Amino acid sequence: MPEPGYRSPLLELGGAVEADPPDAGVAAHYGAISAEQRRLVAGEGFVDLSHRDVVSISGPDRLTWLHALTTQHLEHLPVGEYTDVLLLSPQGRIEHSFAGVDDGETFLAHTEPGATPALVEFLESMKFMTRVDIAEVSDEHAVIGVGDAGLRWELRPRASLSSLPDELGAPVGMWAWEALRIASGTCRVGVDTDDRAIPNEVGLLGLAVHLEKGCYRGQETVARVHTLGRPPRRLVLLHLDGSVDHLPAHGSDVMAGETRVGFVGSSARHHELGPMALALVKRNTDPDATLLADGVSANQELVVDPEAGLHVRPVLGGTP
Repeated sequence: MPEPGYRSPLLELGGAVEADPPDAGVAAHYGAISAEQRRLVAGEGFVDLSHRDVVSISGPDRLTWLHALTTQHLEHLPVGEYTDVLLLSPQGRIEHSFAGVDDGETFLAHTEPGATPALVEFLESMKFMTRVDIAEVSDEHAVIGVGDAGLRWELRPRASLSSLPDELGAPVGMWAWEALRIASGTCRVGVDTDDRAIPNEVGLLGLAVHLEKGCYRGQETVARVHTLGRPPRRLVLLHLDGSVDHLPAHGSDVMAGETRVGFVGSSARHHELGPMALALVKRNTDPDATLLADGVSANQELVVDPEAGLHVRPVLGGTP
């Protein structure tokens, strides 16, 4: 991981304001919050994500090994194709999340700040006789984000960070990136999830979970909920009352009347849609109900359908 107390060199740029944890070390914004979001949507500039950890997985068996371990179809991953990957517990709960790209010799993965030690420890424990080598390489590589039709990430040499504004234009801050991510309903594992979350609950099927690959740890739970059941909880986008002057805090309660139905993951102010948040709530929460998130009134927009499992339930004898 970047060394303790890491501060990106881009924090030295005029107007830069450092983000709070878990994004400390990079800029929340550079003084023009709404304008930064619009620039990112237009594909102008880039986002400094250099506080994220980077891991290399090399060796001739790397892709077949990762394919067998993870939720993603990686066995024949094309060179240069970016992908999202999960590692699950035997019960199907999300234990690790990373995104990566293969260059033909090495799969480079990045994950949340501080997540590398546990990820590397697990991967090392699963090597057995496989020809793979695992190393943290955060001191060599840095993650950046770019936007246009959607949010994408790239890996660049860490030594090039200071010169990126000359190549890509002025950077925009994490607040812009997070606002657009939240508006898209994209889950950030470890921020919008807890240690009980399964992929079905947070909209990761078909994105970080390949639905037609072979067996992997935790697959039974994912497949059962996908084909026969309903997710115990569901990710929801909350459109917050804009008259309130604060955003719901991470982890704060989501209430339906007097009943706690879930918790807030991440929140932001979108330049067009206003204040919003992602929350994980009980599946049977009425989708039309007005909720309270940290005391802020909120309307729901579905990210995960509460009846998701029913739509793919096999039809037997013509009767669903």
